[in-house]
Amino acid sequence: MKLIQPASRRLVIVVRADPVVCGHATEARNLAEVALARGFDDVRIVSWPIPALQAAGLPLKPLDALVPYSEGITVERPEPVGDYRVPDGRFLLGLSGRLFELFTDGVPTVCMSMYLTPHANVVAEAMRSVRDAGLGSQVTTIAEAVGSDITNVVRGCIADGRVGAAASLFTTYLASDRCVAVSEYTKDLIASSAREVDLACGTRFADEVERRVAVSYPAVDSSIYLDLTDEQVDAALRRRGLERDGYILFLSRVAAAKGADDLVAGWRASAAAATHKLVIAGTGPALADVRAEAAGDERIVFLTDVGDEEKPLLMNGCAAYALPSKPRPEFVETFGIALVEKMLAGGGPVITTRTGGIPEAVGDTAIEVAPSDRPGLAAAIDAALAMSPDEREQAADRARRHAMRFDRISVFDGLFADLPTTDAVPSISQF
Repeated sequence: MKLIQPASRRLVIVVRADPVVCGHATEARNLAEVALARGFDDVRIVSWPIPALQAAGLPLKPLDALVPYSEGITVERPEPVGDYRVPDGRFLLGLSGRLFELFTDGVPTVCMSMYLTPHANVVAEAMRSVRDAGLGSQVTTIAEAVGSDITNVVRGCIADGRVGAAASLFTTYLASDRCVAVSEYTKDLIASSAREVDLACGTRFADEVERRVAVSYPAVDSSIYLDLTDEQVDAALRRRGLERDGYILFLSRVAAAKGADDLVAGWRASAAAATHKLVIAGTGPALADVRAEAAGDERIVFLTDVGDEEKPLLMNGCAAYALPSKPRPEFVETFGIALVEKMLAGGGPVITTRTGGIPEAVGDTAIEVAPSDRPGLAAAIDAALAMSPDEREQAADRARRHAMRFDRISVFDGLFADLPTTDAVPSISQF
C-alpha cells in the first residue's frame, strides 16, 4: 500500500481556469507547473464548475482538446452552496468555503488570485472567516489585477458614480500581502483610478498603490512554441485545409475590442485577399457580428474549436498574425498574451496596434497600425507579405528573443521572490 505523505508547502491559484478562453487561465497553468519544480508539493487551481462557466456564456475551449495538467496539480471546482434562492452567491460561498478548509489544515500556503472580482474577494472572505473563527493560518496572499478589473469594473463604477464599489475593490486588492499588475500600463491605470476614487471618497488608495503595486507580466510556457517541426505544422494545416504561409491569422477571444471586424475589412481591402485566406480562430461575444461582416466570403475561415496543442502550429504556419486591438469602454488590452505566444511560435510577422499594454508585450518587433485604421491594416498586411524570406526570419528571431523575457520560469521566480511569510499557527485540526 502506497503511503501518501502530507503536503509541506502548497500553492493555490484562484482563477477562471480552463476551459475558459483567456490568457490568464493559461498563465495560471504555467505558474502551477513551475511551482512543482520550485518546491511546492501541493498545487491547486480553484475554479468554477464547468456548467457555471457554460451558463455564463464565456468563450470556452473544446473540452476534449484540453491539455492535462501535470501530476501534482489538482483542479478543484467547488459545487455551489445553497439552493436556487441564492443565485450567484452560491458559487462564491462554495469557493470561499473550500479556501477556508485549505487555509486551516496546517499546510503553509501561498494563495494567488487572478481577477480581483470575484476571486480576490473570495480569498479575502476566506481569510476573514479564518480570523473571525479564531483559527490561525499560514497563508500568504498575492492578488493580480488584470485588465478588465480596472478597465471594466473600476472605471465603469467611476463612470456610473458608483464609487463605493470601486473603493471596496481597492480595499480588497490592497489587503493582499503582495499586489501585482500585469503591465506598467495596468499599474498606471490602477493608480489613475485610485486617485479618482480618493478624490470622490476622501480615501488614500493612490499613495498605497504607488508604493505597493509591482508589475508581474503574464507567465508564458515558451517550451511548447520553440521546438515545432515542419511535419507537425504541415499536418495540422492539412487537417484544416490550409497551406503554410497561405493565410492571415487572427487567434484570440472574439470580442469587439480585439478588432476582428476591422481585420475583415482591412484584409478585404488588401492585395492579399486575392492570394491568402483569412482565418478567424476563437470564440466570444462578437463572433456573430464578425461572421455577419464576413458573410458570403468563402476565403474567410472560422475555427471555433482550436485546442491548446493546435494553437502554436497555426501560429507558426501563418503568413502574418494580426491582433488589431482597440480601446473600448468595457475593455482595453492591458498586455497581449496571444501576441507573445505568436512571437514565440515563429512564422510570419505580427501586426497589431499600440493600444494599452501591447507595446510592452511586443517591444519594437511588430508592424503597428493605429486602432480602427482599416486602410492601415490593409497596407500592413501587404507590407508583411512583401517581406523577403531573410527579412521574415530576422524579424521572427528578434520577436522570439523579446518574447522570451515572459517565459514562465523567470516570471514565477520574480513573482515569488522574497514573499512575506506568516508565523506558524494552530490549524483547524487542533480544535
